[in-house]
Amino acid sequence: MKTESKIAMGLAALLLLGLYYMPFWTISMSAPQYPEGIGMYIHIDDVTGHGRHDLQNINTLNHYIGMAEIHAEDFPEFEVMPWVIGFLIALGLIAAATGSMKLVITWIVLMVILAIVGLVDFYMWGHDYGHNLNPDAPIKVPGMSYQPPLLGCKQLLNINACSWPYTGSIFIGISFVMASGVVWYEKFKKKN
Repeated sequence: MKTESKIAMGLAALLLLGLYYMPFWTISMSAPQYPEGIGMYIHIDDVTGHGRHDLQNINTLNHYIGMAEIHAEDFPEFEVMPWVIGFLIALGLIAAATGSMKLVITWIVLMVILAIVGLVDFYMWGHDYGHNLNPDAPIKVPGMSYQPPLLGCKQLLNINACSWPYTGSIFIGISFVMASGVVWYEKFKKKN
């Protein structure tokens, strides 16, 4: 692997450090009772509100319609994800240091697998969260479920819920593109 490719791969791996400091997903909600909107950020090891009391307000809304409260300790993924990201950073740096294209390709494949598993896990959580309602909830709408959207916006009663990748996902995307660019560059250089 050329020196510039090694540097690019090393930077691609190091970009994932951003996930330890910023959220990678956001869910926001707007409703007449919350004109400024409320929402939450999802980090690799935590879930927090957009504002100081947003998570508390979301849990209050959830109580009335029978949804479970959201607490970081209820997500085993938050225990595992920092280690998974750490492993990917280390593997990427080893690939850069050794110049191994096999390790770069392995890193890319693992990133794709992680993205797929993450989206499936998020969908399954949202499905359970929105469909497994407390039968004793104060507000019941027959046949209504409250599954948040996986990606995009969705109307849930009088609440418009939107779910989008956030800043940390930009770092993931740039990292993935850089590593893919290393593979393309190395293959292209070998042909020439």
